[in-house]
Amino acid sequence: MWKGRFQQPTSALVQRYGESVSFDWRLYEHDIRGSIAHSKALVKAGILTAEEQQGIEKGLLGIRADIEAGKFTWKQELEDVHMNIESELTRRIGAAGAKLHTARSRNDQVATDVRLYCRASVDQILRLIRSMQRSLVECAERNADAVMPGYTHLQRGQPVLFAHHLLAYVEMLDRDASRLADARKRLNVLPLGSGALAGSTIVLDRAFVAQELEFDGVTQNSMDAVSDRDFIAELLFDFALTGVHLSRLSEDVILWASAEFAFVSLSDAHTTGSSLMPQKKNPDVAELTRGKSGRLVGNLMGLLTTLKGLPMTYNRDLQEDKEPLFDSIETLGLALEVFAEMVSGMEVNRPKTIAATADPLLLATDLADYLVLKGVPFRHAHEVIGKLVAHCGQTGKTFLELSTADYRQFSEVFDDSVHDLLKVDVALAARKGAGAPSPQNVAARLSHWRNVLSE
Repeated sequence: MWKGRFQQPTSALVQRYGESVSFDWRLYEHDIRGSIAHSKALVKAGILTAEEQQGIEKGLLGIRADIEAGKFTWKQELEDVHMNIESELTRRIGAAGAKLHTARSRNDQVATDVRLYCRASVDQILRLIRSMQRSLVECAERNADAVMPGYTHLQRGQPVLFAHHLLAYVEMLDRDASRLADARKRLNVLPLGSGALAGSTIVLDRAFVAQELEFDGVTQNSMDAVSDRDFIAELLFDFALTGVHLSRLSEDVILWASAEFAFVSLSDAHTTGSSLMPQKKNPDVAELTRGKSGRLVGNLMGLLTTLKGLPMTYNRDLQEDKEPLFDSIETLGLALEVFAEMVSGMEVNRPKTIAATADPLLLATDLADYLVLKGVPFRHAHEVIGKLVAHCGQTGKTFLELSTADYRQFSEVFDDSVHDLLKVDVALAARKGAGAPSPQNVAARLSHWRNVLSE
């Protein structure tokens, strides 16, 4: 590739240190597609004949077929996916193959390949996010009337529907999908034609190439085009945040599946046992997902650290963008797929969730609201109910066991109607505000998501 300038062959150790084909082979499909589009632009520029272009295209498609059949040998001494393919093409078809690299550099070539790869990967991750959302909605629908405590600080707070809790994650995942769709728009511009950093005196029809490769437009600064990895950083952030959302759900599932909570049971297909303790049923899918979220965050931090000190334009450091990208895509894709399957087999232990929700203290806020609706300022109402809770703790009685006279010791506003509040179904039905967990609201939201996710 650069034998005209150098008098000594590259050291075997340098080859081993600098090669990227062991991981960037994943770009082969996009590299071949980009090269075919580039060859067509070379015909328009008068560099290739139509016959030469046809030979190049046929040769590249043959190489692709061999790669997909596992018959292609990747050579470390050729460094990367680009040179492996180009070298083999020239070996197969001769001089026309050697013309293919006219008016392009590996700098704009790899930038194009990675954008194509990212675009396809985003589409796949979006499909998996939708599948994960569907699993959550289906589980919520199967348990639409199940109640459970909602928590703050991991302490019981107020009663909610189990479906409302799951739908919180559906909302998170929808923001993840929106971010990825937005990032896809920004990455979908063509850098090919930017050359090494300043284009080429052989001017190609970049708009034509963009159309061939289904890009929305072309980059407008050749230096930025070959050095830009913002789109990878943005995707790694989006992947990391999706991983964080899955990690939070994992923590909930791990707690729910414990003997202390026992709110859910996971299928045998999605749990493991212990090599020593025969009674164990471990939520490994959730634990692994919680762990892999750290890997996704680490990949983002690694890339940002690589980028932060680079001068313009292309620097070999940028080779370090691919492994974190490939790893994050593969890690998140598998996590979404297996987690959706696990949720589909998850069952709610209703007696346990009902027992936990029967804790009368979950209705303390409802009692404060009761006083407010009778004209008591909220801060005063909050203090009254706090004293009432302390009284229950001292006497061993619950809200349900207090008489109207007991209540009136703390505020004369209380009357017999206070006992009508102390029911979970009444408390849930009263939560009618937009976004609150009344059965009517949750049913409407389930219907909304069912329609959205069926499109």
